[in-house]
Amino acid sequence: MVSVVQLHPQNSAGAIEPLAQGLAREGRAQIAAALEFAEPLYAGQALSTGEPVWPHALGLAANLAAIGADPAARAAGVLFAAPKYLGERGREILAARFGAEVAALAAGVEKLYQLRVLTRASAAQQSETLRKMLLGMVEDVRVVLIRLGSRTQTLRWFAKHPLEERAAYARETLDLYAPLANRLGVWQLKWELEDLSFRFLEPEVYQRIAKMLDERRMEREQYIAGAMAALARELEADGVRGEVSGRPKHIYSIWNKMRVKGVDFAQLHDVRALRVIVPEVKDCYAALGAAHNLWQPIAREFDDYISRPKDNLYQSLHTAVIGPGGKTLEVQIRTEEMHRHAELGVAAHWRYKEKGTATRADRAFDDKIAWLRQLLAWRDEVADSGTWAEKTRRAALDDTIYAVTPQGRVVDLPQGSTPIDFAYALHTDIGHRCRGAKVDGRIVPLDTPLKSGQRVEITVAKSGGPSRDWLSPERGFLKTSRARNKARHWFNQRESAKEPEATPRPRLVPASPPAAPRKRKAAAADSGILVVGMDRLLTQLAKCCKPVPPDAIRGFVTRGRGVSIHRQDCASLKRLAQADSARVLDVQWGSGAGAYSVDMVVTASDRPGLLRDIGDALARERINVTAVRTQSRDELAFMRFSFTIGDLAQLKRAFAVVREVAGVMRVARG
Repeated sequence: MVSVVQLHPQNSAGAIEPLAQGLAREGRAQIAAALEFAEPLYAGQALSTGEPVWPHALGLAANLAAIGADPAARAAGVLFAAPKYLGERGREILAARFGAEVAALAAGVEKLYQLRVLTRASAAQQSETLRKMLLGMVEDVRVVLIRLGSRTQTLRWFAKHPLEERAAYARETLDLYAPLANRLGVWQLKWELEDLSFRFLEPEVYQRIAKMLDERRMEREQYIAGAMAALARELEADGVRGEVSGRPKHIYSIWNKMRVKGVDFAQLHDVRALRVIVPEVKDCYAALGAAHNLWQPIAREFDDYISRPKDNLYQSLHTAVIGPGGKTLEVQIRTEEMHRHAELGVAAHWRYKEKGTATRADRAFDDKIAWLRQLLAWRDEVADSGTWAEKTRRAALDDTIYAVTPQGRVVDLPQGSTPIDFAYALHTDIGHRCRGAKVDGRIVPLDTPLKSGQRVEITVAKSGGPSRDWLSPERGFLKTSRARNKARHWFNQRESAKEPEATPRPRLVPASPPAAPRKRKAAAADSGILVVGMDRLLTQLAKCCKPVPPDAIRGFVTRGRGVSIHRQDCASLKRLAQADSARVLDVQWGSGAGAYSVDMVVTASDRPGLLRDIGDALARERINVTAVRTQSRDELAFMRFSFTIGDLAQLKRAFAVVREVAGVMRVARG
């Protein structure tokens, strides 16, 4: 964990030492200049958390120094808020004073902060997209490192000032920033972000685990000292050079393993842990043999992350053994270079650029960064699937842009997408009725290519459809195939509707006049279904797919219950047709109106009040809900709503309002 640096400078000169550690004279001068510039600029200013800007900048830059960031990143950390206070010419002023590199980093940090303001309301629901967006938007990964250093400093401020909003910051940190630190391999910041967030969210559990660690701290330290000495002797006897140390364990990781593995504190294998640092890769396996020769290894507790590195390029050997006194002991073994990367992540590789010398691994690092920025699958932070990894290698994050709705919802689109593409991504009906757009508060033409981080507001007409100009590739209105297909489908439906109107339908006269119809539950005219080639037949809407006009439909002649009407893509209908295709009839919607029963399935992030919010949204549309089934699993809620509607327009409104409920991830017909 990064040490908390206590900074109490009277002026900028007194703050330089913890920020400039390890830098040459030129780098130190750059940090000193940034401090001298920032101190009067930040005087009397405070962040939204209440923390004064000046000490925040010092703590942020100290975090970057602790992970070995280069001088430009540290200087940009000091100047993180300068673009905001300098106004429109902020980047230009910084570039003239500190160079284009530092100015670009500081501007990038401000851009990410503004993004957080836009998306604050929906961070928990969109953490996966936001992580992608953060890496996708930045041209330099150091911007993300600065943001991580800033969030770490914010949590330290909350540790001393327990304000009410710290829980929201802690949740956002676990959802967004700690996984980013993990992806970039910056373990020093990752552990502190997780432990502080866990302390704010689960104070009782945090204190209980901390107490269990403290109660036997002396005993555990004595045990570790004895185990270290024994392993060092074994390594020396085998001729393996290596440095053995105890490995600190973090409270959040202890709790997480207890939760995931379903075990109590005493059953964890890695509360007592050693770390061995050796010169070369071959020494790692020699040290592993020494550890297994000294102590009995525990089955299924060995991981070789050297031959199969983690997705964030982490490499190490992990094993668990029955140590002295029959107690479990974890041993991690890695080279010095692996250890440097494990602790500092991407920050470890900026040093070679400053010194002008590069190892083969360093020269390949730009390619590795490109790979990291292409990682599109974020849900499983520990997954090691070859198929998954192969897909992420082929993904191209740079081909994606991320735009934001006024409500803070993030929409990912292909590069070059326009406001109309954005509108169709929100909802088909919004795309059809799109008539104008504002980007970052300014009216723009509908063929304007969007950029990541822009706030897009769509103006819609009360009725109407798309323009044929949108389908012209030369005009450049539509980039996505989804939007083009939706617009084309609208015109196809319109043309189809004109052709029944134009061609009179022949009336089929039966050979003999039919007898007077008996009273029955649902005649053809009553249900609004016309069976092609037949007069009035008993029809009923199938409960398996619950069709609604204008769904494409087909009929199936049942035994004793008339014709059952299914959606054309209904899986049950396909099975029935395979069994007896002769009983399938062509049917169509008639002009009769009625009430139709529909099922809607919803997948959402589980939270208190979710069912109430969805129910309220449907009630505002005057939709009568007849049944609700809900199930929670793995922090997700799976819901099925049954309700009646009068027409398809009402169904579309139901889907639209439910999609806007916080936490809803997917809405579909049942």
